Amino acid sequence: MLGVMMGTMAMAASPTPHPFGWEDMFAMVRLSDPRPSPDGRWVLFTRVQYDIEANRGNTDLGMVSIDGKLSRRLTRDPAVDTNGRWLPDGSAVVFLSNRSGSFQIWRASLDGGDPERLTDFPLDVDGFELSPDGKRAVFWSAVFPDCADLACSQKRLADRAASKATGRIYDRLFVRHWDSWADGRRNHLFVTSLPVTNGKTPVDLMAGWDQDAPTRPFGGPEEIAWAPDGQSIVFASRPPLNEAWSTNVELYRVAADGKSRPALLTGDNPATDTRPVFSPDGKTLAYLAMQRPGFEADRLHIVLMDVASGKKNPLTHEWDRSVEDLVWAADGSLLYVTAQEHARQKIFSVEAGSGQVKPLCEVGRNFSLTLTRGGTLVFLRDRMTHPAEVFELDPATGRVSQLSRENEERLRTVRMSEPEDLWFESDGSRVHAWILRPVEARKGQKVPLAFLIHGGPQGSWLDDFHYRWNPQFYAGAGYAVIAVDFRGSTGYGQAFVDAIRGNWGPGPYADLMAGLKAGLQKLPEVDTARMCALGASFGGYMVNWIAGQDHPFACLVTHDGDFDVESSYYNTEELWFPEWEMTGPPWEKPEVYARNSPKANVSRWKTPMLVVQGGLDFRVVETEGLSTFNALQRRGVPSRLLYFPDENHWVLKPQNSRLWHQTVLEWLDRWTRTTRKSAR
Repeated sequence: MLGVMMGTMAMAASPTPHPFGWEDMFAMVRLSDPRPSPDGRWVLFTRVQYDIEANRGNTDLGMVSIDGKLSRRLTRDPAVDTNGRWLPDGSAVVFLSNRSGSFQIWRASLDGGDPERLTDFPLDVDGFELSPDGKRAVFWSAVFPDCADLACSQKRLADRAASKATGRIYDRLFVRHWDSWADGRRNHLFVTSLPVTNGKTPVDLMAGWDQDAPTRPFGGPEEIAWAPDGQSIVFASRPPLNEAWSTNVELYRVAADGKSRPALLTGDNPATDTRPVFSPDGKTLAYLAMQRPGFEADRLHIVLMDVASGKKNPLTHEWDRSVEDLVWAADGSLLYVTAQEHARQKIFSVEAGSGQVKPLCEVGRNFSLTLTRGGTLVFLRDRMTHPAEVFELDPATGRVSQLSRENEERLRTVRMSEPEDLWFESDGSRVHAWILRPVEARKGQKVPLAFLIHGGPQGSWLDDFHYRWNPQFYAGAGYAVIAVDFRGSTGYGQAFVDAIRGNWGPGPYADLMAGLKAGLQKLPEVDTARMCALGASFGGYMVNWIAGQDHPFACLVTHDGDFDVESSYYNTEELWFPEWEMTGPPWEKPEVYARNSPKANVSRWKTPMLVVQGGLDFRVVETEGLSTFNALQRRGVPSRLLYFPDENHWVLKPQNSRLWHQTVLEWLDRWTRTTRKSAR
């Protein structure tokens, strides 16, 4: 129906590149988890390609040679194949697959032949990491903590499913988290030999523990580290005490044979400790730590711990950047890290002795760092104009090479807008924004504007390729785009992040309006009577806030945004977040919640608004979206509700995403009086 959204249909009809649209975005192959081979000749990665009509993704393993000249698919099964890891001799890859009906560990030889199943446990294996010698794996599964083995958890689940009583009893939080109700199970770490022989039972390293490793809902293999000698494992886990209002994540060390209980390593820090990585000689453990309890967006700095003595050295305590990826150099003299800086995610080296930081790669978003045998870095890079591909960086020379080209042919069929940096002043701070011009704008033609507001609020409009909030979608649809990193955004120093605390409404609004003014000076082609503001999560909250201000927008789109900050506190799951952001719980700081709630200005709402809400969103629950829609309808404001009963805080399913983009674009077009051609 909408020409801009029919990208892949146009591919077959004409070789002429067309403006980027939703179909083009979802046609891109999504890469993750690059893993160099032990001999340094290949890079293994996970690739996901979506079948839109089947409404699912196909997940397989791919490989590219280190010179970028050769590529191959290692798996092509209709099932999910992911989490690929090399055996130490490089002869085969061990991976996770559900091709047998449940997720188990498999092995595929590089010489060909059918993959071999290595485990057949009664529960799904949710993820794993191989031991240094490749003979064992530490894996995690969701189990009942009081169960002695996996079979016990399987039986209890079966008994529950057979019961006609459906009620659940809770004595503490969490009751639900992100998009799932708590059912008494916890992620536990197990060690098993590979392959499993003689029905040998895996060892539960956390037997009886009522806590998760990896942490929920987003923790993964980055929270687990084998010691180089294979004798112990360090992992991150959140203690159960005050779990819903504490950001305390601890590191523990446990013997790989499970004969002793995990030992606490970071009990001196009541804030987050995570991402453990052993030095090559096993003598030093590097990890990331925050300082302030209760604050999930505090700066992550590197700590080095002497394994023998437990002595800790805060290596980057003075560097005003928050570290993400963390990799040791082969000789242990350096660490390679990624950190956000000025709307990019850059690669830096950090001297292990002095903490001196040196930038190595400053273009785009660089992530998933790994080290090759030759000492080069392999990683993923994306930009607003390019999905993620595998790249290599030689730290010695600074040379960067693109290895994989999974999306090259698809990119040749589309035209995109070249993003432009914009810096401006707001309340004494230097603030960054992106501007994008419409792909097919003609000289002298007036165009509408999509004003995008990111979530978080501790987030950023990075130079990356986003699959939900992609500015290129709007530029391809004929809209100019302005996207501002208001106060609270990451990558500009911790003081800028902290500036939003207790000041969700007026502060960011001032930055956004200053950014709009600066952007319009750079975009004289924008028709200021045809501008719409859009946002999700905090961006949705801010759209609700904007609705009650004297703003210049012709329409608004709010997705999963707070309507009443106080009621949202009582409905959400991670209570530490509003308690930090509003400087306390609502019974202690009622005035902070009141002055930051969009509902206070509902009497001024008059701008047409599209409301989007996910039914499985337990972060910003559906009553917030319904409250927003109720207020709009009762006041007679033109409004529409798009409700997804099967989506969480994000819209992820392909056909739901298609409907989301179609509905949003139709709303924008309606209120900006924009007409477009029918489908090509």
